[in-house]
Amino acid sequence: MRTSALVTDERLRAGAFGTTTVMVGGPQPPTVTQWVRNPTGGRDRGPVALARAWFEILTRPRRFFRAAIAPGDQAPGLVFLATVVAIAVGSRFVLVPGSYPVVGGRPVASALLWLALLVLLAAPAALHLTAALQTLLLLAFVDDRAGVSQTVQVIAYATAPCVVAGIPIPGLRLACCVYGTVLLAIGMAEVHDVPLVQASVLVAVPAALVFGYAFGGFAAAETVGETVARTLDRRFDVDVTVGF
Repeated sequence: MRTSALVTDERLRAGAFGTTTVMVGGPQPPTVTQWVRNPTGGRDRGPVALARAWFEILTRPRRFFRAAIAPGDQAPGLVFLATVVAIAVGSRFVLVPGSYPVVGGRPVASALLWLALLVLLAAPAALHLTAALQTLLLLAFVDDRAGVSQTVQVIAYATAPCVVAGIPIPGLRLACCVYGTVLLAIGMAEVHDVPLVQASVLVAVPAALVFGYAFGGFAAAETVGETVARTLDRRFDVDVTVGF
């Protein structure tokens, strides 16, 4: 009678959800499913980590996107996006009268309701739809690229400047949306290893959706343009009057 020698050594190591048994010295199954609580790399969790990530994105974006984006580590990015949207939308609700529909004559409850819907439902859905669009663009033009998870994270973290998008100053909103677009291009270039010029072209449509429409960059640009045009018209009228 032959004695099976499938396992010659068994090593136990602590895993994220208890103990993982690793079989060495015998035939292994073709695929192994393993749950990982904290993927290798990625971001730390917690308010301090969020603040640190926000600062690093704004000041050292290349370094951040090279070091902080890890496969399968979407949770910190989703929390980051939710925080940015909550602050931006919440500040707009507070500072801009009539910026949200009031339900049943209860303005505070209505504000909380709309804020929850935007943060918990609309923002994650829009993020993943935009990431899907960005992935299709990358599939068409980039052969060797990172995964969908990394694309989701880049888009989420690129919204860092928009934390102040709710303040009713069109120039400020326009500036944060433009910088967000720049960060998106830098992040895609670093994570997917493509030239920055090519990345800038590939993110044009997703950036328009996220920063132009969702965060109001196009409306802010229109308002700034009208203000500049009126200022130039008045200056021209003054110059003409003085000349005569």
